[in-house]
Amino acid sequence: MADQFDLTIIGSGPGGYVCAIRAAQLGMKVAVVEKWATLGGTCLNIGCIPSKALLHASEMFEEAGHGFKALGIDIPAPQLNLKQMLNHKSETVASNVGGVDYLFKKNKITVFRGIGSIPAAGKVLVTPQTGSQTEIVTKNVVIATGSVSANLPGIEIDEKQIVTSTGALNLEKVPNKLVVIGAGVIGLELGSVWMRLGAQVTVVEYLDRILPGMDSEVARQFQRMLQKQGMEFKLSSKVAGVEKQEDGSLKLKVEAAKGGEAEEIDADVALVAIGRKPHTEGLGLDLAGVALDERGRVRVDGHYKSSVDGIYAIGDVIAGPMLAHKAEDEGIAVAEILSGQAGHVNYAAIPSVVYTNPEVASVGKTEDELKADGIEYKIGKFPFTANGRAKAMLATQGFVKILADVETDRVLGAHIVGKNAGEMIHELVTLMEFSGASEDLARTTHAHPTLSEAIREAALSLGDGAIHI
Repeated sequence: MADQFDLTIIGSGPGGYVCAIRAAQLGMKVAVVEKWATLGGTCLNIGCIPSKALLHASEMFEEAGHGFKALGIDIPAPQLNLKQMLNHKSETVASNVGGVDYLFKKNKITVFRGIGSIPAAGKVLVTPQTGSQTEIVTKNVVIATGSVSANLPGIEIDEKQIVTSTGALNLEKVPNKLVVIGAGVIGLELGSVWMRLGAQVTVVEYLDRILPGMDSEVARQFQRMLQKQGMEFKLSSKVAGVEKQEDGSLKLKVEAAKGGEAEEIDADVALVAIGRKPHTEGLGLDLAGVALDERGRVRVDGHYKSSVDGIYAIGDVIAGPMLAHKAEDEGIAVAEILSGQAGHVNYAAIPSVVYTNPEVASVGKTEDELKADGIEYKIGKFPFTANGRAKAMLATQGFVKILADVETDRVLGAHIVGKNAGEMIHELVTLMEFSGASEDLARTTHAHPTLSEAIREAALSLGDGAIHI
């Protein structure tokens, strides 16, 4: 007799595991199919969590080497113990995936190990690495298989010298020269890790700017900050090939995006970080009749239902930003919808963060988008150079920028470059969830001295003017 469940989720990343827990809380009998030995998907195992461990550790290393003296802390030059730094990363991953395992047991969620496929609505076939297949009978299926790193044609990834983010998290030594292909979030974060640890980093980007999709003024200012730190950029450029040399190094052929004479760049390691693509291979979606869009994503309606009744999809396999927290919220929403509640995600108020130093955080519309939409807006800005706490912390890089509607004063978007920007953005997310105006924020008391006062000052500048500038 086949196992029978109310809901079966393929994939245990942030979207899948959160969906499973919420569905179990709502009284459903839930199964999760996971091909990896550990739960948590890309984010917890080889993405968000391990990269943040290395980002934090490398920031501490750089601060000890360059920032302590100004604070009156005299220590010998710090020595890098890369093996221990990577151990810290591994321990962080183990703790997080172990936490998901505990939550599954607590919520009585059944895990099937193997590759999940959908032979038809109401059925999921699990193919383990060894042993026989298992068929799950289920009322509903949620596809939460996430995404994989995209690659350039003709470039062979070995995860040793020519790496994706996976290999870049496990380099056995600091490369002398690292070339990052792609100036998006992943490339800049991992590039900054190895730059702080001693690598000479060059970023090659096809577009004429870094951080595509982010506010262009923020991207320009942030690029200058990274250049001051030592990161080099070749914009409007493309990598036409990567060759391994007899001495063990790499030679990259780089040419102008629009064509032209190529130049060669030497490197020890090349990181391919041109983005990610939805992972839908091997699911049998064509046989099940599940429609995909032109980019290989599952087409879903406003309730995350695919073209087949009983089959749903969330996270990186559907349209929208490839963000772990977006997938989590969709997982909660679809679980609530399946239980008869009104699950909903407000896509206008999903924050995004670049975990470099300083951090970059944003929510809502960019200036570029507001201009394109013909919306009249006003700008409130405040620099951290005028913030007392930032001065005390030697963290005066960056600024807060708030965009509000000219007529209604409703906040339409916000962008922060600075220390702890990823933590500070959330008061603006909350404000936007309640359709708040910049005046609401300007009249809200902020503790002094804090970095968050810069947010209030930016809001004040949209009205009668900031106090401290």
